[in-house]
Amino acid sequence: MKIKIRDRYRAILLIIMVFYSLFVGLINPAFFSIETVFDLIRTSSTSLMVVIGLLLVMISGGIDVSFMAVALFGSYTTIKIMIAAGIDSLAFAFGLSMLIGGFLGLINALLINWLKLPPFIITLGTQSLFHGIMTTFIGDKSFGAGVLPSCLNKFGQAVLFSFQSDNSRVGLTASVVPILIVAAVTWFILYKTMIGRGIVALGNSEEAARRIGFNPSRIRLFVYTYTGLLSGIMGIIYVAQVNALYPNKLVGDELMVVAAAVIGGTKITGGQGKISGAILGVLIIYLLNSTLILIGLSSSWNDLFVGAILVVSIAVSSYQERVKNRKNLIFTE
Repeated sequence: MKIKIRDRYRAILLIIMVFYSLFVGLINPAFFSIETVFDLIRTSSTSLMVVIGLLLVMISGGIDVSFMAVALFGSYTTIKIMIAAGIDSLAFAFGLSMLIGGFLGLINALLINWLKLPPFIITLGTQSLFHGIMTTFIGDKSFGAGVLPSCLNKFGQAVLFSFQSDNSRVGLTASVVPILIVAAVTWFILYKTMIGRGIVALGNSEEAARRIGFNPSRIRLFVYTYTGLLSGIMGIIYVAQVNALYPNKLVGDELMVVAAAVIGGTKITGGQGKISGAILGVLIIYLLNSTLILIGLSSSWNDLFVGAILVVSIAVSSYQERVKNRKNLIFTE
């Protein structure tokens, strides 16, 4: 059975993670523990949520750099309402934040369809717009653990199961549940529905997608709204984990998530990408970020390593495109 180039690429990423983990473990044996795995899942859970939505946007040929501002807007507005009204319901928190996030994502899509400008320019503008509206009209005050609804703290501390380590009891965070659900739903959308086929078709060629019956504007409405919904979920998970609400957090971390998607094999120009690859990309970045100190390197080395992996992944993507074009007898300068 012939293995596709992109499948081999993801296998290589996984092998790199394994050998790097072995290297870190040999230098610092404390790395080899179940606590390390659980901590990696917990710290990366917020990025894992939004990279899945970003994946659909990038496969469709677009880009979104406003999702962190959307996550902050949705979570901050929701929790401020909950504090003011005395509401203590996790379902309400997720529901309202998703609703707000989806609405902001819809605004992104409408502007892209209406103005016909590159999505990067539009979402770069709405990133500042959404954050500015929030801090100007909704609030710019931080809220500590003492005033947050107790349901958030309970969710942030909840674990699916736990083990007794040498010094404490460690467990798998409950935030992995919404991530698994979203990953499954997204997989179904991408591979089992017509909208999923339309997303891939649009990313390969908008004109070809239109000719076979897909409506590019409606597909953009879906992918950006869907990303907004997931951003709303991400915002609540983040607040629950840090057990505090800040008006200026999250915004500025977008490019790391974009880099993770690209490292995972998502094609920048659209048409190709896998959920498993995007997840691997996030895990690699967080693995590097959390282990450099264990091997005696400063955090500044993280940018070097991530940048190097990103350049290599782009080079691999370019090579794959040339191979594909050569097979299809398509020659470009």
